[in-house]
Amino acid sequence: MRHKAKKIDENMTGNNPCTEAAESESAARMEEETTGDITAETPVSEPSKPDTEEELRQEKDKYLRLYAEFENYKKRVAKDKEELIKYGNESMLYELLPVIDNLEMALKHSTNDASSGGLVQGVEITLKEFLRVIDKFGLTPIEASDKEFDPSLHHAMTQVERDDIDENMVVEEFRKGYMFREKVLRPSLVAVSKKPVSGKNAEKENLEEES
Repeated sequence: MRHKAKKIDENMTGNNPCTEAAESESAARMEEETTGDITAETPVSEPSKPDTEEELRQEKDKYLRLYAEFENYKKRVAKDKEELIKYGNESMLYELLPVIDNLEMALKHSTNDASSGGLVQGVEITLKEFLRVIDKFGLTPIEASDKEFDPSLHHAMTQVERDDIDENMVVEEFRKGYMFREKVLRPSLVAVSKKPVSGKNAEKENLEEES
């Protein structure tokens, strides 16, 4: 009888499948509860998020700077293009000025005899047509004679004593100057008036020059 009871006890405690399953389930449940408690007690740190507002501000500033630079670039290109169109013929017109000078010089020193009358008339017509054409391109002569000396338009070659006119006036034009639109292409070469120096002042100036 004892042997039989012992066998029954072994069957109930050792090799019973139901008992093993229950124990396994209980152990798993305890493990889950333990893990859950640990997870609940230990907070998970969230990854730090970048400051999106600061990034947006920086990107906006960068965009505004690039936009301003591009607008300035477009303005420079447009201005350069305008200047190129406006003054593109400057070098060519400057090279033509000696031709005009020679035609005017020929007329200035021409004679009025019958033999050269036709030639002089031809030079006059050529010069007149020449001036008409260059005027279409914005080239105009600078007014110098009897005008007040302007260093931005005139280049003084000498001074002439004159008591009949005001001082610092253009009394003679040696070479005509020209404007190309709003720009001085070539200044006029002129003589400028000054008041005559009295005898005492002349002696004083001579002494100062000698010393």
